Amino acid sequence: MNFLYKTKGDLVLWMVVILLSCVGILAVYSSTGTIAFTMYEGNTEAKMLKHFAIVILGIFFIYVCHLIDFRIYSRLSLFLVILAAPLLLYTLIWGVDINDAKRWINLPIINQTFQTSDLAKLALIMFVARQLSRVQGDIKDFKKAFLPILLWVVGICSLIAPANLSTAAVLFATSLILMFIGRISIKYILMVLLAGLGALSILVLLAFAFPKVISRFDTWKHRIEIYMENDEGGSYQNQQAKIAIASGGLIGKGPGNSTQRNFLPHPYSDFIFAIIIEEYGLIGGFILISLYLLFLFRCIRIVIKSPRAFGALLAAGLAFSLVIQAFINMGVAVNVFPVTGLPMPLVSMGGTSILFHSISFGIILSVSRSVEDKPEEQEMQTVSESEGGSENMIIQPA
Repeated sequence: MNFLYKTKGDLVLWMVVILLSCVGILAVYSSTGTIAFTMYEGNTEAKMLKHFAIVILGIFFIYVCHLIDFRIYSRLSLFLVILAAPLLLYTLIWGVDINDAKRWINLPIINQTFQTSDLAKLALIMFVARQLSRVQGDIKDFKKAFLPILLWVVGICSLIAPANLSTAAVLFATSLILMFIGRISIKYILMVLLAGLGALSILVLLAFAFPKVISRFDTWKHRIEIYMENDEGGSYQNQQAKIAIASGGLIGKGPGNSTQRNFLPHPYSDFIFAIIIEEYGLIGGFILISLYLLFLFRCIRIVIKSPRAFGALLAAGLAFSLVIQAFINMGVAVNVFPVTGLPMPLVSMGGTSILFHSISFGIILSVSRSVEDKPEEQEMQTVSESEGGSENMIIQPA
C-alpha cells in the first residue's frame, strides 16, 4: 500500500507503460519459440523469463526515476553527456563486433553486453533540454544559443552513426524537434536540415562508390538496394513480414499461434510488430498504435502544463524519441522504411534498450508528477531559481 501511495504522476501514462509491457511479454514469449528449440533444447520459458525479469527491473527503474525531482536530471545531464562521448569512441574502436557493427561493450563484473548508444541518446536529449532552458533569454542568438548545442548534437550523433545510423538519425531528428520547441530560429534549423541532407547524400554516394572503406557501408548499400526493389517484393525479411501481416487478418490467429516466427529473422525485436498483427490481427495492431499515440498525447499535455522550460523540453524530447522509434519499427515491418534494427520501446526484446526506455518513461512521469504538485513546486521556486538560472523560465511564443 505504501508503494501505491508513493506512486504519482499521470495515471494514464502508468496504464500505457503496464499495457505495453504486457504486450511485450506476450509477444516475446510467442516469437522466441523457434530459438527455444534451437538454443535452449525446447525450453520455451527460458527467453520469456529473462525478458520478464528485465521488464520487472525496468518498471522498478520507472518507479525510482519518477520519484526523483526532474530538476536533478538537469544537473546530471552534463556529466552523462561528457561520459557518453568517450564511451562511444571506445565502442567504435574496441567494442564487441556483431554483424559488422560495434555497438556493444562488455561489462566485466556481470559479464553482460551494454549498448552505449542508448546511454548517449538519453544523455543528449537531457543535455539539449537543459541548454535550451538555460539560454531562453538569448535563444535567437547564433553563438550563445544555437552553436554550442549543435556542436554537441553533431558530435554525439557522429560517434553513433558509423555503427548505428538509424539511431543517430532518430536522435538528430529529435534534437531538431527540441530546438524548434525551444524557439531556436527557424532559419538555423533549416540550415542544419539542408546540411544534414547534403551529408546524407554524400554518405550514400560513398556507400555505393567505396563499399569496402567502412564495413557498414556495404550493409547500408544492401538495405537501400533491397528496399528499392519493391517490384520483387523486397527482401526475404519483408516478404515474411508481409505474409505474417496478411495471414493475421482482422482478428488474428490468436496468442501463440504465429507461424511466421519460424521464418522471420529477429521476430522478437525488429519484426515484432508483424508477429503481433499475425496473432492479434489488425485490431491488435490498431490498439498498439493507439497506445503510443495516447502516450504522445498525454506527454504533450504535460509539456503544455509544465511550469518550467526544462521540464517541458525534457518531456517533449523523450516522448518524441520514443514514439518516433516505435513508428519506425512498425514502418519496417510493413516495408515503409528499410530495415533499421530499432526496437519497439517496452515491447521488443533487449536488455539495454528496455532499461533505458524505462528510465525515459520514468523521467517523463517525474515531470508529470511535478505538474500535479504545482503548489509544492511554487513553494520551492525561490530555491530552484537561485540554482537553475533561466531553467525556470516558461517558454513563451516567439
